[in-house]
Amino acid sequence: MKTTLAIPALLLLAASAAAQTAPAPTKNPVSTAHKDERAYTEGPVTLVANVEVEYGHFEEYVDWLNSTWKPTMEATKKARLIIDYKVFKLTPKSPGRPNVILWITYKNMAGLDKGAEEEEVAKKVICNTECQNKARVRRNEYRKVLGYELIRELLLQ
Repeated sequence: MKTTLAIPALLLLAASAAAQTAPAPTKNPVSTAHKDERAYTEGPVTLVANVEVEYGHFEEYVDWLNSTWKPTMEATKKARLIIDYKVFKLTPKSPGRPNVILWITYKNMAGLDKGAEEEEVAKKVICNTECQNKARVRRNEYRKVLGYELIRELLLQ
């Protein structure tokens, strides 16, 4: 009876020893290649403004974009404070959603800390701060900035 109990115990011990001495299976190099380092670098940062323009005022808003916003963005780009800018028109799913998106792309997060420099460019292109604030109030009669978000491009390696 003792030998019949000893055989399963010996088999279990032998299996355990074999598992410890067997070579480990090879790991997938793709899944472990970047275990301790990033597989990307952080790229440009885009400030996204979500804007709702009231019905019947879209052309008026586009006129402002062309006459004021675009020249200011071009001057800001020329001053190397931004990389690029874009305007998108959306078809909102429901009321209270943006129908225009404004993008301003900066080289990196540090580019967002150039508010004073951007203000100086705007003063040269548009007018002084008081004048700009009055124009903002007038624009806010037919458009509403619903919010801002920052998005960062990830440059994959």
